[in-house]
Amino acid sequence: MFKIKNFSLLLFSILLCEGAGIIGSVFTISSIPTWYATLNKPFFSPPNYVFGPVWIALYALMGISLYLVLISKIDRKDSAYKIFFTQLILNTLWSIIFFGMRDPMLAFIEIIILWICILYTIKSFKLISKLAAYLLYPYFIWVTFASFLNFSIWMLNR
Repeated sequence: MFKIKNFSLLLFSILLCEGAGIIGSVFTISSIPTWYATLNKPFFSPPNYVFGPVWIALYALMGISLYLVLISKIDRKDSAYKIFFTQLILNTLWSIIFFGMRDPMLAFIEIIILWICILYTIKSFKLISKLAAYLLYPYFIWVTFASFLNFSIWMLNR
């Protein structure tokens, strides 16, 4: 567990990450009952109601992870911040490409880049706070799963 040293900063970090999810959901929500409902999906595709709660939890974990890096006494965190914000932007961009542009192929290419950036984020955060890195593991696992799902949807709907 960790001690909350700056509640405002923790709240800001979580809301920042949840905000990325909200931006992505703008492109997602309208496509779920229309375009996404018409797609062929693999047998391992979860029901739609699973995605929202999972992402809310993952964005919260990302925010806590960011907070731990922000409050760390370690200097020279610039590269960790850059890779974190790069992956956060890529995370939002995936929703825009997959649901907004309705392009599973391009979304698959983008999610692979996102996956690599998450790995780099974990690596850079681990040098600052092991807990911050560990909190990103569920996100990494979910994006790994989402990559397989994205690829399968692309293949089933070519």
